[in-house]
Amino acid sequence: MSKALLSVYDKTGLVAFGAGLDKLGWELLASGGTARVLRENGLPVTEVSEYTGSPEILGGRVKTLHPAIHGGILSRSTEGDKDQLDAQGWEEIDLVAVNLYPFEETIAKQNVTLADAIEQIDIGGVALIRAAAKNFTRVALVCDPVDYDTVLEGLENGSLSEAKRRELAVKGFASTAHYDRAILAYLSGEESVSIDLFPVQELRYGENSHQQATLYGYKPAAGPLGGKVLQGKALSYNNLLDLDAAWRTAVSYDESAIAIIKHLSPCGVAVNENLALAYEQALASDPVSAFGSVIAVNREVNGELALAMKKLFVECVIAPGFSPEAREVYTKKKNCRLVEMPDLVVEPHVEMRSIVRGVLRQSVDMGDPQDSDWKVVSKRQPTEEEWAALRFAWKAVQHVKSNAIVFANSSATVGVGGGQPNRVDCVHIAAQRAGENAKGAVMASDAFFPFPDAVEAAKGYGITAIIQPGGSIRDELSITAADEVGMVMVMTGVRHFRH
Repeated sequence: MSKALLSVYDKTGLVAFGAGLDKLGWELLASGGTARVLRENGLPVTEVSEYTGSPEILGGRVKTLHPAIHGGILSRSTEGDKDQLDAQGWEEIDLVAVNLYPFEETIAKQNVTLADAIEQIDIGGVALIRAAAKNFTRVALVCDPVDYDTVLEGLENGSLSEAKRRELAVKGFASTAHYDRAILAYLSGEESVSIDLFPVQELRYGENSHQQATLYGYKPAAGPLGGKVLQGKALSYNNLLDLDAAWRTAVSYDESAIAIIKHLSPCGVAVNENLALAYEQALASDPVSAFGSVIAVNREVNGELALAMKKLFVECVIAPGFSPEAREVYTKKKNCRLVEMPDLVVEPHVEMRSIVRGVLRQSVDMGDPQDSDWKVVSKRQPTEEEWAALRFAWKAVQHVKSNAIVFANSSATVGVGGGQPNRVDCVHIAAQRAGENAKGAVMASDAFFPFPDAVEAAKGYGITAIIQPGGSIRDELSITAADEVGMVMVMTGVRHFRH
């Protein structure tokens, strides 16, 4: 009987993967926390400590570091190696599913201590990855949950090819190399940065046809944005940029959300449990610009939504899944690319942009810090409906090119303006898009108002409430302009430029 060792921190997809192995007749061996999850879901599993006869010690620091485990992984397909295992009463391990403690996520948090960081330095997991990757001619390594389905599919068809096991091994060595560099950089405080990039796709051209371009990923054998293209021709350079902007926008909302993106900026954003209605609301924000757009959905695309989109020419749709009914609808729109994402994550947590003879590096803007303090600075307090609209608009404006202005109600943008050298022009653009829908809407601004002119313009368009960072030396002039007509003004203390 084939034996699989499972020892994972990230338990995404674990139960389904374990069930798939069990169905194929594999014996499951797992470390403490992983074994508990499998057992709670009715799967037969042997705990590592039971198999080795050695308990987990030092608060879990030592779990899988045992010759019974590493001997089973590193054993070659020779009589001599098998005899040595038999003499000890150990067995070969044919598959290792493992992922690492979240070191980088830990050190990215505010006020993290050295002790916190050190406890997130994985030892046993790295050793398992290296052992299984070294012995890829016999052992399959699965260090990324995104590969679970592919591995199960291969096993269902008989076995994984050596080429696939080698591909998974390369991914493993890449992950441990990246992991060790992150630890080195943190402990040494060194300023130099090394990045491993793996070719994903040769692009036909870059932003324009005379420019050469290639897509690289942080993991070997990864798909575009870590996802999978289900249909349509190859993604272009500009498609990829728009898909990135669309995905960041959609997944910033906890509610079911749709973002329509054109040239890196939202045409419309909406939230609604009924995805088809959310789409109609987002589209109404700027139906002209939406032609030839990219659309992101943070829920599985269903048949109703796919049918609603049918009339619009869309370059790409990106979502965590597509129902069979939706796939059937899109087969009649073969030029529309469908990109399926494995989760709702934006990673890595840093971003880089090249400049002449250099690179800019910053943490990703994931929204307001937890300690941000919103303040109502106007005489009038927001109504419940205005509060809902202000919260929605504040998320949307973070994804618009500066100087960003968003007009919105509680569930959708009604007008978006951005990317202009001055803020008041963006107010006029948002108002032009909104038309009559500006009356009674709220306005969000990604940065403070240096003059009260933008507030004066918003008053004329019928805006009832404004949310902005504040911090201008002329804040009082903007507050006074709002108070003169009973307009609400909320200051967040946080700016969200996006150049």
